[in-house]
Amino acid sequence: MTYYFLGIGGIGMSAIARFFNKGGHVVCGYDRTESPLTRKLQEEGIFVHYDDNPDKIPSNVDMVIYTPAVPQETKVFQAVKEKGLPIMKRSQMLGELTRGKKCIAVAGSHGKTTTSAMIAYLLSKSPMGCSAFLGGIAKNFDSNLLVNNESEYIVVEADEYDRSFLQLHPLYSVITATDPDHLDIYGTHENLVEAFQQYANQTRPEGALILKEGLMAHHHGHDHDDGDDDDKLLLHVGEEIRCYSYSARSIEPDYYAINVRNYNGNVFFDLRTPEKVLYDIELQNSCLYNVENAVAAAAVALQCGLDEYQLRFGLKSFAGIRRRFDVRVKTKDVVYIDDYAHHPKEIAATIESVRYLYPDKRVVGIFQPHLYSRTRDLADDFAEVLGRLDEIILMPIYPAREKPIPGVSSGMILRKINTMNKYLSTPEQIPDLVEALCPDVVLTMGAGDIDRLVPVLESRLSES
Repeated sequence: MTYYFLGIGGIGMSAIARFFNKGGHVVCGYDRTESPLTRKLQEEGIFVHYDDNPDKIPSNVDMVIYTPAVPQETKVFQAVKEKGLPIMKRSQMLGELTRGKKCIAVAGSHGKTTTSAMIAYLLSKSPMGCSAFLGGIAKNFDSNLLVNNESEYIVVEADEYDRSFLQLHPLYSVITATDPDHLDIYGTHENLVEAFQQYANQTRPEGALILKEGLMAHHHGHDHDDGDDDDKLLLHVGEEIRCYSYSARSIEPDYYAINVRNYNGNVFFDLRTPEKVLYDIELQNSCLYNVENAVAAAAVALQCGLDEYQLRFGLKSFAGIRRRFDVRVKTKDVVYIDDYAHHPKEIAATIESVRYLYPDKRVVGIFQPHLYSRTRDLADDFAEVLGRLDEIILMPIYPAREKPIPGVSSGMILRKINTMNKYLSTPEQIPDLVEALCPDVVLTMGAGDIDRLVPVLESRLSES
């Protein structure tokens, strides 16, 4: 089979491309810009072209896989449609690949990449094993793909964008958060939560649904009260589905973390399960918000049958995800952390972790807003959380799939930040500006091409 990918450089797309390439198929694709990920795909023998030229589409394509991130007016997209080639959305293909498997799917407006990678790593270190399609490069695998043809388990990141996750019918489902996002697709927060509810109810009855505490309305006759009379933003789950709650901030759920502490940059906690307490679980070079992800991953792993030793070893040796609280430089003078945070809740969690691990240090944050629509919808929230930094540098908006919206720019956030220590900068100016600010901790955040700045800052800060 010959597969052609429209938007092959996307993190979810590249995992599927790698899967077919490993399976001995011919794989090629188009992406708008070259990136470290597309270069890696090329090294693996996948042909990638960056010019929007239909002549580059092979003549013998059997299946086209596309992502909604590629505009339909792109010439290669138009050519594919004119030729009448079989075409499938990425989410549909992921649904096909999980069919007949014991699928573990992790959904949520944040936390899903780390949680799914933790689950995949825990299972991969046990006799059960698993395959996995991840939304980030897991450092333990140095990839976003794990293939184990002997295992029945397949771990996937369930993306809520464009209702993609509704293609999945998991054995075990996780929902980490249902905060407002992708309102360009959903219109309202209520519509987004409705989609999460539909996803939750697609969990197979012989499996289980693992939910962050406070997301569900009630289950099996137990009223859940989160202090909000508005039931519209809570999930209503069918009686036939087993549900478990988890948290790192409360002692009410089925699985929770207590006695969380920081020792020399490593985080320790005690894990309470419905059966017992597991003391002194360790996460190395990690952050505060990963405790909650670890509790969710542990709940799934224990449901799958892992024992305490396998769980302890797996969580301690989990190396994290590239661009998820990724410590790039750690010297006596400066710490540099890179993070994918692009939603106000994620940014708040990242800043909270930095303050927890490095109290009394001066933190300089660099943020690249992602999408015009998200900037417009959440400008006040972005301004509030970014104002918690000692110095904030904003880059121009990364448009991704969107056309500019009149009046919407990074300046919209900048004007709302209630501090004088704020700057608007091009990527080229940032290394000199950061150096001039003499930071103790540098933090880059965003989901766009800010990752291209990372090696430059890493090199500059390592020398200082």
